[in-house]
Amino acid sequence: MAKPLSRLIGCLALMLAISGCATRDTGPINVFTPQVTQVSSHFINDFGDDGALVVGVSFSGGGMRAAAFAHGVLSALDETVIDEEPRRRKVTDSIRMVSGTSGGAVTAAYFGYRGPGEFHDFRERFLAQDVEATLRTSMAAPGNLIRAWQGGVNDRSGFADWLDGNLFDGTTYAHFNHDRAPEIWLTASDIYNGVPFIFTHDTFAALCSDLDQVRIADAVAASAAFPVAFAPIDVAANGPDCGYARPSWLTRAIDDPHASLRLRAHAEALGTYREDDRLATVRLLDGGLTDNIGVTGFALERASADTPFGPLTAEQAVKLQKLLFIVTDAGKAPAPEWGMRERGPGLAELVPALSHTAISSSVRKGFDALAMAVRAWQEEIIHFRCSLSAREVARLRGSAAGWDCRDVSITVELLSFRDFEPEYQRELNRVPTRLTLDARQVDLVVEAGRRAVRENAAIREAVTRIRRSAGVRGAPWPGY
Repeated sequence: MAKPLSRLIGCLALMLAISGCATRDTGPINVFTPQVTQVSSHFINDFGDDGALVVGVSFSGGGMRAAAFAHGVLSALDETVIDEEPRRRKVTDSIRMVSGTSGGAVTAAYFGYRGPGEFHDFRERFLAQDVEATLRTSMAAPGNLIRAWQGGVNDRSGFADWLDGNLFDGTTYAHFNHDRAPEIWLTASDIYNGVPFIFTHDTFAALCSDLDQVRIADAVAASAAFPVAFAPIDVAANGPDCGYARPSWLTRAIDDPHASLRLRAHAEALGTYREDDRLATVRLLDGGLTDNIGVTGFALERASADTPFGPLTAEQAVKLQKLLFIVTDAGKAPAPEWGMRERGPGLAELVPALSHTAISSSVRKGFDALAMAVRAWQEEIIHFRCSLSAREVARLRGSAAGWDCRDVSITVELLSFRDFEPEYQRELNRVPTRLTLDARQVDLVVEAGRRAVRENAAIREAVTRIRRSAGVRGAPWPGY
């Protein structure tokens, strides 16, 4: 008995030693403020142009593959000139709403950080980097098994710190507080309440914290914190009273029996942050668990608006001709081989199939809900515009000449690998969901994003219409 006992004691001692080395950096990303100083405006910035075109983009999860696809979409939009007077403008200059989940959150945040025309070094600074070299990826290492058991193999000292030092340069959310910045919605998942966690001033006000002090890198890392591979990102929720008062939309959402379930769930979650004494920490994981295409931010802004045109202003709603909302889905859709044989799938084949089924269903539901909300929003904007007097139109628009209150349309387009021919789809589907890809894979997926924009009929129609109204001649893209 002596030898087995000594071996057991030795194994326990080794495990304890390894466990001690597996200490995780899970400190909260927020700091408490004695008084709430800023809440979300619920209106997007007015860039001072003619306002005819407003563009929103939403980027899905899918690791670096998703980030590369989103970058390709932005690159194509940045090559498209829509006006020459009084200054040269591209489609990216009209992007005023940007949202992202998981891998797509990296691209969304970087576009918000750098802005139109300045984001093109994203390929060199992120897509071409071996991010995984700085992370723990081997599940054969005993220390990693213990970290996984404790909640996640990698903590904030991994991906978040890499992003902070290599991509976002130590920048916090305060960087987005300028009149040229688009609205940025990054989505993680609150696994206490089971709802999307949107990084907005409203959310952090309910936590008695200031979003402006949160590192952009921490928000992105929270959005991309895939379970087990990453430990949850922690947000402290047990701060002292800061004088927080519920905004009117939140009270309405909780009290109104006809409020949307999505809005009510979000409102109730914010309520727990301030009013549930049991809740000390909000733990965040990958946004794809609750919204894999990142559309919740816009949906909540629209649902919580106090006006028929929000998150547009009245002036923006009157000047608007075309609102184009582009949603990307970089999810793989390979046809499983077991569907073509009599023998059913084994566990190794069944698990990814179940994950793909759940994500695909979530994408369809999310996109359909967004499209439905946008159709209703278009009708509300038209009703508002047609209710205005000629004097009000002239005040908001600058002139009532040529005014047509019904001349406005909102289009939502989903860009995905399914848009392409079968062989190209199969090639894209072979690109793995990782945080490191080789150069050929990056180029393949970036080009797919560019093609998806150029070959989409609704996007071509919207761009052509705006170019014609601005007097711009010629094809929007080479070869078109």
